[in-house]
Amino acid sequence: MIDAEITFRKLEIFLCYMEQETIGRAAAELGLSNVSVHRALHSLEEGMRCPLFTHKGRNLVPLPQAYRLAEHAQIVLNQMRQGIDETRQLAGVGQGRIRIGTLYSLTLDTVPRLLMGLKLRRSDLEVDLTMGSNSDLLHQLEHQKLNAILISVSDTVVDPHQFEILPLFQDKIYLAAPKTSTLNDRRAVDLCELEHESFVSLNEGFATYNGFQEAFKIAGFKPKIATRVNDIFSMVNLVQAGVGYTLLPGRLTHAYRDSVKILELAPAYQMRQTIALVFAHNQELDPYLLALVAEGRMYARRREELDQRD
Repeated sequence: MIDAEITFRKLEIFLCYMEQETIGRAAAELGLSNVSVHRALHSLEEGMRCPLFTHKGRNLVPLPQAYRLAEHAQIVLNQMRQGIDETRQLAGVGQGRIRIGTLYSLTLDTVPRLLMGLKLRRSDLEVDLTMGSNSDLLHQLEHQKLNAILISVSDTVVDPHQFEILPLFQDKIYLAAPKTSTLNDRRAVDLCELEHESFVSLNEGFATYNGFQEAFKIAGFKPKIATRVNDIFSMVNLVQAGVGYTLLPGRLTHAYRDSVKILELAPAYQMRQTIALVFAHNQELDPYLLALVAEGRMYARRREELDQRD
């Protein structure tokens, strides 16, 4: 059994001392105090349960067994460094690449702004972008296939013990209607008025799905679903074509205001989504993820300032 006093850090200090030959030079090389280097060497010697040095004045003179330990320590540390690099590479951490998952609807504004800022911070960084539903993106994050995701945390349970959650902004939900609809766009809509109309919906697992279901529970009827789709842009296109009505997050309203009617919901049905950047606690020190988090905080502040002006 290897004694607990023998650690990789102490072996690194030991090898540096063997190369530099004095405690002062080793301390300067490692950015440590002389006392810290001396303490580490003494502790390592205790863990080995045999002498490694003999004293000659204030200097420690390596014994033959110290040179033998140095040979093996160098092999062990080189092997461990290689193992760490390969492990991090498999996890997609710190290799000049970051894997980000996002909702389709965030690719109109939020994602481009975050990526532009991120590239300014880390020009060497390569970004792999994956689009999907709330539930699918969280599943990929849990299985370490993604480093970070942009999702609605209002519609998905995220374990705060496993993940960091950085809120970016809150988004209001609206009713999207075909241009041919006779609904008055100057007043809030009571969904009860649409009991006999057709609707277009996202499939289960998408950010707006749960809110869609909850709204019609309040309305007291089950909506007639004409079709279900797997991306929000297809859903809006179907509304534009007159297939039915749908509920739409505010982040898309500016892009589609000319092609569909965007209507306020009556107070009983009003809801908001919290869009957040989510990533694992155990990756929070990755330099590329830190850059993304910093950009996320700046984006959140800009959105808050804009909301206050409005």
